[in-house]
Amino acid sequence: MPTMRNKKIILAITGSIAAYKAAFLTRLFIKQGAEIQVIMTPSAAAFITPLSLSTLSKRPVHSEVISEESWNNHVELGLWADAMVVAPATANTMAKLANGICDSMVGAVYLSAKCPIFFAPAMDLDMWKHPSTKKNLETLKSYGNEIIPVGHGELASGLVGDGRMAEPEDIVKFLNTHFEKKQSLKGKTAIVTAGPTFEAIDPVRFIGNRSTGKMGIAIAEKLADRGAKVHLILGPTAQKSDHEGVNTINVTSAEEMYQAATKHFKKANVAVMAAAVADYRPKTVSNKKIKKKEGDMAVELERTKDIAKALGETKKKGQLTIGFALETNNEKANAKGKVERKNFDFIVLNSLRDKGAGFGHDTNKVTFIFKDGSEKPLKLKLKTQVADEIVDEIEKLLND
Repeated sequence: MPTMRNKKIILAITGSIAAYKAAFLTRLFIKQGAEIQVIMTPSAAAFITPLSLSTLSKRPVHSEVISEESWNNHVELGLWADAMVVAPATANTMAKLANGICDSMVGAVYLSAKCPIFFAPAMDLDMWKHPSTKKNLETLKSYGNEIIPVGHGELASGLVGDGRMAEPEDIVKFLNTHFEKKQSLKGKTAIVTAGPTFEAIDPVRFIGNRSTGKMGIAIAEKLADRGAKVHLILGPTAQKSDHEGVNTINVTSAEEMYQAATKHFKKANVAVMAAAVADYRPKTVSNKKIKKKEGDMAVELERTKDIAKALGETKKKGQLTIGFALETNNEKANAKGKVERKNFDFIVLNSLRDKGAGFGHDTNKVTFIFKDGSEKPLKLKLKTQVADEIVDEIEKLLND
């Protein structure tokens, strides 16, 4: 069955000369079996008529939240769709959406959409190269949106270069790839540990760390995007996942995380251990708040259970375990040692010495180190992009 059959797609058209391609794009989506709802900015109607698009899509075309006939429910549309495609996406519209400016039906639906959103930019060469455009593109990507690469060729100004909207066939191919990915891990089960653990000293105080869980949550959601059943074992953090395919199991201590991980790993195909688990905990925990006294206080610590090692020792043929190593010195040597000791299929190494990597950032700079000693370094990327790369490697290993 074609991957786009019965998919519900919002096609948002903005005011560009490339808007004429939207008619071909609408027709191609329909030939693929998709349902199309076209929305437009008011300026888009200067380039292509709503009547043409309404005829092709067999649905009314909306350009205003409030029209003479009715109130067009942008919230309903945002919930209805499996994907939203902004094509052509002008520099003006992308600037508005990157900054949450909502002055059209396109803006209202964008801010209400719960589905993946794709932008197919279209503009002249100098506009495409301008720093403000690049900044807006990065902002849109940081929200989880995807940018469909522009084409190279003759532009409306007569210049030759980048900035052409991708051809309709390429946009359809891009979305087909997206929907194929959504099913690529169907039938697989994954566990992901994320966030810190807190080890109690007394009812008030604890030993913890600065992990936010952003990286692990991003991995869990990317696995779920591809159809996997995901158990996210999440330590105490303000971050959370609202993804319908992610089952979150909230824990506090390393022991609670150990119990949840070993329980769910028995039926899992893959475990990604992205949590920053405490290596030590207080040997004794006071049941009352410890009062301040004169002089120093010593807290005796004992080792916590090594979750990664435990899973590595019990994993069966066909199960994968992926680890994380956050290092400050001798990074690669330490990470390679962990791969061997904990029986990882690969480890994700990042260093606190790299700007933009580690705790609290939306970005990360990592190197994958595999069991055979091979390495794959990545440039600084958004954590959502790093998560995609990790899931790509997991898929390759599962399919070997």
